[in-house]
Amino acid sequence: MNHTASLQQIALFIGLFCTIVCFESTAQNLQLKTPIRYLALGDSYTIGESVPANERWPIQLRDSLVVRGIHVDETRIIATTGWRTDNLLNAIEGQQLATKNYNLVSLLIGVNDQYQQRPIEQYEPHFRELLDSCLFYAGYDTSSVFVLSIPDYAYTPFGQRRSNPNAISEQLDAYNAINRSVSQEYGLHYFNITPISRLGLSNTDLVAGDELHPSGYQYTLWVRSILAYLDQRDLTTLAEQITLKDIKIYPVPARQRIRVEGLNPDQYDTIRILNALGQEQGKTPLIQQGVLEISIDHLAKGTYFLQALKGKLLVAKTNFMVQ
Repeated sequence: MNHTASLQQIALFIGLFCTIVCFESTAQNLQLKTPIRYLALGDSYTIGESVPANERWPIQLRDSLVVRGIHVDETRIIATTGWRTDNLLNAIEGQQLATKNYNLVSLLIGVNDQYQQRPIEQYEPHFRELLDSCLFYAGYDTSSVFVLSIPDYAYTPFGQRRSNPNAISEQLDAYNAINRSVSQEYGLHYFNITPISRLGLSNTDLVAGDELHPSGYQYTLWVRSILAYLDQRDLTTLAEQITLKDIKIYPVPARQRIRVEGLNPDQYDTIRILNALGQEQGKTPLIQQGVLEISIDHLAKGTYFLQALKGKLLVAKTNFMVQ
C-alpha cells in the first residue's frame, strides 16, 4: 500500500466521519468557558500508554486550544492503564476534587471491564456513578462534560492474536451502546471515536509500538474530531462570549446568609444554588448591580454550587461550604 495515499485516505475519512458520526448527538452542546480548568478521567487510553506524554489526547486537546488563543489554566489527568470503572471510582474518591471547580471534564472508560470479562450488568451503574462525579466536579453544568466511546482493540495486531476478535468488537459495541445511551440520558455530548480505531489494521500508523494501544497519530485524529465540532460552533467567538466572570462569596464557610459580589444584571439575570446532588435549592432573580444577599438558613451543612445564568445559559459559577 502506498503510505502517502493511505494517509490521504485516512484524512478524507476523518472529514466525512466528523460530519456523519461525531456530530450525531442531540444532547447538550459542549461549551468552552475560559479560563479552562480541564479534568480528564479514564484508563490507558487517557493516560496515553505507549506514547510520549505530549501525544496523549487530553494534552493534544489542551495544546490545540492554546494555539487557538484559548486560555487553559489547568489540565489534570486521572487515569491508569488497566483501570476498570470501579477502579476509577475508587481512585477519584481519594483525589480531594470536591473543592475543584472544573469547567471541562471528559470521561473515557470501559475497555478493561470488557477485557477482564467483568459482568456487563455492572458497567452501567458504575458508569452512571462516574458521570455523577463528572457533573459534580463541573458544578452540574452539563455543557462542560463530554464522553468518548471505547476504541476497539480488536483492530490491532494484539487483538487479532486473541481467540475471537469478532467477539471483542461485539462486546465493545454493547459497552458503547450503554455509555452512549446513558450519556444522552444525562444530556452530555458524546464523541464516537470507535470507527477511527477500526482503521488500525488497514493503517498501522494508528497503532502504537506495543501493537495494542492507539498511536499519537490516532489520538490526533480523535482531537481533530473534537475540534471539528468546536470549530463548527465558532470556538474562538464562543470562548470570548462565555468567559466566566469573577464572582465572590463571603463569608466562607457560610452559615445563615451569604453575600455575593461581582454581579452585573447586564451579564446575568438569575442566580441559583444547587446541592451536591445537583438539586436546585433556591433561585433569585438579579435586578440590580452590586452586592446580593441570599438567605441560606434552610441549607444543611455541606458543599453547594452557585450558578449565574443569562436566560438558560450558564455564564458563571463558583462553590461554597455551609457549616
